[in-house]
Amino acid sequence: MRTVGRHLTHLGLNRRRFLDPTGENRLPRRITARWPGHMVHLDVKKAGVIPDGGGRRAHGRGSDQARQVERTKNKGARAGYTYPHSAVDGFSRPAYTEALPHEKAVTAITFPHRARAFLAAHGIGHIHRVVTDNGSRHRAHDFAKALLGARHQCIRAHTPRHNGKVERYNRILTEEFPHARTWTSEQQRTDAPAVWNVHYNHHRPHTAAGNQPPATRLHDGVTNVVASYS
Repeated sequence: MRTVGRHLTHLGLNRRRFLDPTGENRLPRRITARWPGHMVHLDVKKAGVIPDGGGRRAHGRGSDQARQVERTKNKGARAGYTYPHSAVDGFSRPAYTEALPHEKAVTAITFPHRARAFLAAHGIGHIHRVVTDNGSRHRAHDFAKALLGARHQCIRAHTPRHNGKVERYNRILTEEFPHARTWTSEQQRTDAPAVWNVHYNHHRPHTAAGNQPPATRLHDGVTNVVASYS
């Protein structure tokens, strides 16, 4: 390959667009789920822990609370993180999120059981395939057992678009949930996904569902709707 690359560079043909300027042999391939449970996408994100009483978003950058947090960091204390674990059904788009203390294999193994129970309560009784990234937590031997017979598919390394449905959901989650309000403690934010799961699945319009909530695409319809978020 080095020899071929050297000759192509010498000829000025070292870019793929030079060999195929029209892109005729690079037709996009969509990753499409055919029925509820056909493909469930899993992912984990990381967010900084909120100090008790709130951080600089609650009190301002130059506030006493913000300075106290900075002094704690300067003393060598670790800031800490919380890890939102999410599962999204690729066909009907219902999503389930939990804020967990880490992203180790033991957490990644137990989370699918609760996500499966959530999806089953919404009419998705069988999961055919589970799509994840190539993180070590998902390559653990016990993780495959936790899928209870579902096929485990890892996306290509450094290609998050292959898990794009849950990546897009993570963006929505970031914009509309943790950054949409001010939190005064980490426990308050950790408990909030229970309300978010109801809002996203039963109330928030989704373009893939014809501007209807994802629950409308399921045979069992809307269940477990709360009248108030308070």
